[in-house]
Amino acid sequence: MKKTLLSLGLTLALFAPGAFAAEDAKPQLGSFGIDLANRDTSVKPGDDFNRYANGSWFDGYQLKDYETRYGSFNTLSDQSELQTRAIIEELQARTDLAPGSNEQKIRDFYASYMNTAARDAAGITPLKPILDGIAKIDSVAALTQAFGRAGMDGSNAPVGGGVGLDRKDPNRYLVGIGVGGLGLPDKDFYLNPEPRFVQIRAAYLEHIAKMLSFAGITDAKPRAEAILALETEIAKQHWDRALLRDRDKTYNLVSFDDLKTQFPGYDWAAHFAAQGLPTPAEVNITTPSAVGPILEIVGKTPLNVWRDYLTFHTIDNHAPLLSTEIDQASFAFNGTVLSGQKSQRDLWKRAVGLVGGQGGLGDAVGQIYVARHFTPEAKAAMDALVENLRKALRQNIENLDWMGEATKAEAYKKLESFRPKIGYTTKWRDYSSVTIVPGDLMANVLAMRQYMTNDQNRRLGTVPDRDEWFMTPQTVNAYYNATFNEIVFPAGILQPPFFDVNADPAVNYGAIGGVIGHEMGHGFDDQGSKSDWQGIQRNWWTDEDRARFDARTKALVAQYNSYCPLEGHCVNGQLGLGENIGDLGGLSMAYTAYKLSLNGKEAPVIDGLTGDQRFFLAWAQIWKSKYRDEAMINQVKVGPHSPPQYRINGPLRNLNEWYQAFDVKPGDALYLKPEERVRIW
Repeated sequence: MKKTLLSLGLTLALFAPGAFAAEDAKPQLGSFGIDLANRDTSVKPGDDFNRYANGSWFDGYQLKDYETRYGSFNTLSDQSELQTRAIIEELQARTDLAPGSNEQKIRDFYASYMNTAARDAAGITPLKPILDGIAKIDSVAALTQAFGRAGMDGSNAPVGGGVGLDRKDPNRYLVGIGVGGLGLPDKDFYLNPEPRFVQIRAAYLEHIAKMLSFAGITDAKPRAEAILALETEIAKQHWDRALLRDRDKTYNLVSFDDLKTQFPGYDWAAHFAAQGLPTPAEVNITTPSAVGPILEIVGKTPLNVWRDYLTFHTIDNHAPLLSTEIDQASFAFNGTVLSGQKSQRDLWKRAVGLVGGQGGLGDAVGQIYVARHFTPEAKAAMDALVENLRKALRQNIENLDWMGEATKAEAYKKLESFRPKIGYTTKWRDYSSVTIVPGDLMANVLAMRQYMTNDQNRRLGTVPDRDEWFMTPQTVNAYYNATFNEIVFPAGILQPPFFDVNADPAVNYGAIGGVIGHEMGHGFDDQGSKSDWQGIQRNWWTDEDRARFDARTKALVAQYNSYCPLEGHCVNGQLGLGENIGDLGGLSMAYTAYKLSLNGKEAPVIDGLTGDQRFFLAWAQIWKSKYRDEAMINQVKVGPHSPPQYRINGPLRNLNEWYQAFDVKPGDALYLKPEERVRIW
């Protein structure tokens, strides 16, 4: 996709109110794009805007047994699933598909997952070749090779490496080395003395033993205890997640010879060879202070414990692909204990996720999806909206009183160089080397893993392709890639309530405009701002400007640290800082863009709501959500995104325009004194 920069004057005209709406077209939600029935108008906007905008929906929605949370993103994900299912099931009915065609591969991969009778009959047998290989590990050399193969074998490993973009040289790939090895979501799950985590560890111990029993291990309990003890020691060496966000601390380039000198007890060349990766000339060590101690754990832990560890993770990670008995036993812990699910998602939903996902035949499905579900009108409107957001951010930067002209000049260059990708890739993946075998689910999964591994390994020594996408078109999400300095919006998210060509412009700006602004904002958050207009990680700030920026971000961290969705479980403002800057800055620039789109005219009042009120209600509508307690605790412990109620209330209480729109006064629960409000971009 070529970068197209529309003239800003033309952009404004293109996305004037009603620019793309057909004369008699109606928005999908309500009379102008918002379902006002979701509101709880007994709540003052200034006390809890989330409740005011979404309270009736929240009270009325009952989570389905398989749902850990539900909100606007899930609404779109459900729709995308149904659309993808229709595509795949049409292929199921066809007998004229050419062998080796993408359509044949989609059909047979999906059918192999849906055939539960065959999976029940096979039991654990499909894993036998991998488990037999683990049982034969009789030396440190063989263990090292097993760690190298862990990705392809679907197991786990305490250390590993892979090919990624070089943050300091976007024109090349670089091998990164890091640590892993945990079966629970985060180190805190192993070390936290709170009763909930003690209970999780007890359940995890039983779960490990249960999975080992499927491999015919009779003394599973003591062997499970040894695995949990091993993972606990590994967890002690892991960095905190907030520290892992720091791009300066996680970039540590060394030559391969220096790597061998630093960690002489581990055969990195053998590890890389086992995963099919040529020995690199240099590597980036993501967490250098963790690698050494974890390699010491590797060396001192008996081989029999490692064999059990690999056996457990191999069975547990493959459980959804095996018999119903194994699958349900794994779900009892991974789904119910960890996330609060009462039942699994429908089989077809899981099959769609596997076959149509990024790690499956996602691009093959995506080509069909785009042809059916993404219109040229939607793309044109999005292109125009992105360019208006670009102009808005420039205006916001121009008006900053805390940033000097030298830093602003670099910021303008970065903004002008933002590359938007809308809808779908123009370079689809080539799956011709993948063989999908009818009726053999494990063979098909392993074939896809091998394809993905080969695809990563082949990149070393090549120039990155900036046209590549890292999400499929049917994905309901978006991302900013600092190394390419690009914002990417798959077709899946460009639907109501996020985007509707027939909705009131205030709604589109408050919804997808805020999301676009959020992704742009990542280029200027505490970490994205460490990369320049070319995507090179370097300091382009004056010391004074960076200090003023840091002061504002610290105030934002303090605000979010005070948000506690459940008693004793509070948001980690430092872990979520980048996302919270993205929300605050994104909504600010989306508001500026909305005002620009009006060309100096006053927005009409619709259903008693001003344009500004509709704008902020649209933002609240896209983040409406309901969580199970278990999922909420996981979110605050592991996820960088704040819980949705704080993605609504958090940025709004910092924006003067919101106070004016809803007449928020001192004494209202969300009220902040003007000097306490944080404004960054």
